[in-house]
Amino acid sequence: MLWQQTLEKMMAMKLRGMIKGVEEQQNSKGHQEMSFEERLGYLIDYEYLDRENRKLSTRLRQAKFRQQACMEDVDFKYNRNLNRSQFLELGKCRWIKEHKNIIFTGPSGVGKSYLACALGNKACLEGYKVQYIRVPRFLTELMIGKGDGSYLKMMKGLSRIDVLILDDWGIAKLTDEQRKEFLEVMEDRYELKSTIITSQIPVKNWHDVIGDSTIADAILDRIVHNSYRIELDGESMRKKDTKVEETKGRVKK
Repeated sequence: MLWQQTLEKMMAMKLRGMIKGVEEQQNSKGHQEMSFEERLGYLIDYEYLDRENRKLSTRLRQAKFRQQACMEDVDFKYNRNLNRSQFLELGKCRWIKEHKNIIFTGPSGVGKSYLACALGNKACLEGYKVQYIRVPRFLTELMIGKGDGSYLKMMKGLSRIDVLILDDWGIAKLTDEQRKEFLEVMEDRYELKSTIITSQIPVKNWHDVIGDSTIADAILDRIVHNSYRIELDGESMRKKDTKVEETKGRVKK
């Protein structure tokens, strides 16, 4: 009876990890030989790990990654001008502590989005808040925020994001309102937070995408000069996957 009351109190306090630890100790003879301090230490470890795992799950869910990518699955054998040493170094996340940016450029299909999501996934594992969004949708949401009064709340939320992943930059030329709002976002993040940008457009042509030379200079000054630039090349990896499937199909026959 006493134990049931204790269990109910632990459930009320949401000590789910500790409850799991107690159940495991009850079913293990080895734990019975431990001292009180050792058993208590194990219970604290269970609770700590359970809370950390829940926080990680929340960060991954809120990041809204386009792809379930991770550093361990990155293909370095495919010829696309990806420097293995540099990318693995970025995986240590020091660039986030230094509030630097990363720019992936290259043709469609070379894995820009996947690599960005892989770095974002590693950032989540390291405890950072990450958000992925395609640039067209991002700009649309900013414009909607200006219209319905949610803009300030949106900007405040962005200021809490340690790594903002902006995918598919440069698909369309920015309007006057869009470039002004994009500058505000980059200004708020400059030397405070980190941003990953992927684009099919070479950085040297970004002035044309932005449209206004003065605002373009201001935006690029806050992104490019404080960034690691990875310029990918090569044939689309989607073609490689198609060839692999075709080969498997012939083997099955």
